[in-house]
Amino acid sequence: MTEQQLPSWADPTVPPADLDAQGVSRRQLLCRAGLFGAAFTLGSLAMPEAAAAEGYGGNDPGLAYLVGDHHVHSVYSHDAKYTFSQLATAAAKYGLDWMVFNEHSNFGHAWYGAAMEHKEILKARAENPRQLIFQGLEWYIPAAEHCTVFAAPGPHEVDVLTQFELAYDGKLLNYTDGAPDNPNTARNEAHAVKAIQWLAEQRHTGYVDDVLVFANHPMRLGIDSPHEMRNWRDAAPEIVIGMEGAPGAQGGGIPGWEGPTSQRGEYTNKPSVNSWAGYPEDTYVLYGGFDWMTATVGGMWDAMLAEGKLFTITTNSDVHRVVFDTWKNGDWLPGQNFDNTGKIPDPVNTDSPQPGGDFWPGQFSRTHVGVTRYGYRAVMAGLRAGRVWLDHGHLLDGLDVRLKRNCDAGRGVTLGGRLRARRGEKLTLNVTVTTASRPNTQGILPELAHVDVIRGAVRGPVSDRDTWRAPDTKVARTVDVSGRTGTYTLRIPVTAGDESFYVRLRGSDGKRNGAGYLGASIDPHGPIPHEPGNGDPWEDTWFYSNPVFVDVVG
Repeated sequence: MTEQQLPSWADPTVPPADLDAQGVSRRQLLCRAGLFGAAFTLGSLAMPEAAAAEGYGGNDPGLAYLVGDHHVHSVYSHDAKYTFSQLATAAAKYGLDWMVFNEHSNFGHAWYGAAMEHKEILKARAENPRQLIFQGLEWYIPAAEHCTVFAAPGPHEVDVLTQFELAYDGKLLNYTDGAPDNPNTARNEAHAVKAIQWLAEQRHTGYVDDVLVFANHPMRLGIDSPHEMRNWRDAAPEIVIGMEGAPGAQGGGIPGWEGPTSQRGEYTNKPSVNSWAGYPEDTYVLYGGFDWMTATVGGMWDAMLAEGKLFTITTNSDVHRVVFDTWKNGDWLPGQNFDNTGKIPDPVNTDSPQPGGDFWPGQFSRTHVGVTRYGYRAVMAGLRAGRVWLDHGHLLDGLDVRLKRNCDAGRGVTLGGRLRARRGEKLTLNVTVTTASRPNTQGILPELAHVDVIRGAVRGPVSDRDTWRAPDTKVARTVDVSGRTGTYTLRIPVTAGDESFYVRLRGSDGKRNGAGYLGASIDPHGPIPHEPGNGDPWEDTWFYSNPVFVDVVG
């Protein structure tokens, strides 16, 4: 594989005058982190994964945040539209550093498409070494929804994906039953666990350097039960590291575009025979553009974090068909179909907008991953370590979070990390915000209105693996930041109590807020669903961060 080159904003040989406004802002953030120039060297060395410190305190390194999207579909998916080149060009335009092509599983994809796409990926890596392009698969989980599976570049990256697809895909095997009273459900759920263990073995033996899995749009159909999600995580926590906190298809709620019942994220479903019965019907829509599991303070995401185990959230485009785009699918030649080609015909441009509810990669949804080096393995290591925050609508240019003991002189521990503190010890949460410096593609200069600190107790593994509640998690503090611009640091006092805990952050433009799903006493001004057909995503934007854990001792 061609050696990686630094992106323009990180390359000291590229003068500032040659950068756009986004590049200038990102270079400033890189300099502030102390990583510009030689400190942000090339290579594939992975950052150390998050681990409990031997002593008290912690001093994580300065980080640069790379922007990416792990859920992108091209003509190598049976229901998508765009060429590989169109998507890579759009990703570069909207400032992505890394992206994953995770095509839908099909026999045509496994037999033909994956290999054809791999050739395009290798060519793109060679021609544009500033862009990190992963190959992946959207796995139909037996008895459940979808996952992104992707591997580090290497001689077996496409082989491991196609072997996995043929041996473990729920759609290809017809292992889709998930109802509690269905005799196939136990077999199907067990097969999903075997699939994850198989991936872990490929990494353990060195067949691939690395492989990661994220659960996609977990509440779209309500068929990812709490016990299944815990089973996937616990089968190989180094492989199944998180879920989509916010799905793609965010343009689906634009007023007047897809109809009077449209919803952001295409979350328009009702409970079915395969849905987990414990999910209320009003959880099948998005809250502020985020999946109910993530958006509910004290909900499913918090229930998993309350076990003391990191579970990373992401956001992405899930791009198939972009809103207001004028391209349509090309026509099949006689005798051709996806099963015998592995690729749909290239699109054809028209003069009128075509149906679609998606945005281009990086246009609206962004996942930011903290790294100390630029490269594929650094991105994967940063994801696994949980050094991740998300935003919609380009709400922020930058976010840096550090939790430290007041008696320590170092930087402290950042997102995904663990800090050891004594009972009753005083800590400080330093939140450095860099506000948006340029209008987004909608012509809006985003303005952050508030930052919420969410705190939850860590109680260890649950006895009921189907619980989705974390009753001791709530919004602990809200900071009004309306009108503040540029880069500023919030210094928020935190006291270690009698038990271990975690803190995570959230904030929004303040345009659509209300009592959270579990009540105002838990979340007084959280995200709320939009009315059907009236969910302009640009007027309801949020950021979320991964947690920092505090292990209380003594």
